[in-house]
Amino acid sequence: MGRIVVAVGAVIEDEGKILLVEHVPWEGDFWGGKWICPGGGLELGESITEGILREVKEETDLVVELISPLIPFERIVKSNGETILHVIYIDYMAKKVSGELKPDSDVGQAIWVKQEEIASVWSKLHDDTKRLLQIAHLV
Repeated sequence: MGRIVVAVGAVIEDEGKILLVEHVPWEGDFWGGKWICPGGGLELGESITEGILREVKEETDLVVELISPLIPFERIVKSNGETILHVIYIDYMAKKVSGELKPDSDVGQAIWVKQEEIASVWSKLHDDTKRLLQIAHLV
């Protein structure tokens, strides 16, 4: 049976660099093994901004300030003619305020990438992350 997910996250900038995280792959994970911006599923009763701040803190141990919302977008994933996943992405531009980068166990790895170096990791980015960085006018 398919599911719908409201995914919230942030394109985090710090000193001209963008933060990317790589989720540890697990069976059925749409994002595993690809580099993405920090984020995750919005929880029931949680505001969008609360969800973004929580997800960023959980995945990276960083505190960020949300600067401006980005244009939302969606991804509908089908298999054998059936919709198996419908993701609505709601992201903000953000800047690092405090904390030392400590990737959570479900993230595995995290890197800061200079804007001009995004092209060098482009093939490792999730397709939806590529779209997000284009919406954010970073590529």
